[in-house]
Amino acid sequence: MEVIDQFREDHRIVRDGLIELASALESRDLEKAGKVLGDLNKLLGPHFRFEEEALYPTLRKFLGEYVDQLLSEHDVAIRSAREVAELISKGDVSEDEAKVAANKTRSLLVHVSNCDGLAILAERLDEEEINSLWKKLTDLREEGVPLLEWAEKIKARV
Repeated sequence: MEVIDQFREDHRIVRDGLIELASALESRDLEKAGKVLGDLNKLLGPHFRFEEEALYPTLRKFLGEYVDQLLSEHDVAIRSAREVAELISKGDVSEDEAKVAANKTRSLLVHVSNCDGLAILAERLDEEEINSLWKKLTDLREEGVPLLEWAEKIKARV
């Protein structure tokens, strides 16, 4: 079940990245914040795309309409990433701007935690579904489209 292991490892990386990003924003270390956001952008493009194009549709049989909430949470995360990227690009941020951005970043941790819990449901998938998910994840990682590029050029909503 390598796909589930990789999926969970992504969440650990994102968890740590969001915590680091929030800290960098609070201290107004825009260079560090930009690097962390860039790393998250690269990881989350294939990850979000995998979830939306493969995992969530497959898990809908267990989750029903809850999948729609997960998709909405992705939209919020993408908008937050855009806002933080714009803030960082200003080159100078006020203490209040930094605090708001850090809080917005921390709020995304709830989705990471909830989404990681989907792994327990994915364990109930049959071998064919697991193999299909693994192929999709590896293909999307190979393609490597970053989150904000994917959201702008490929994704249907946001």
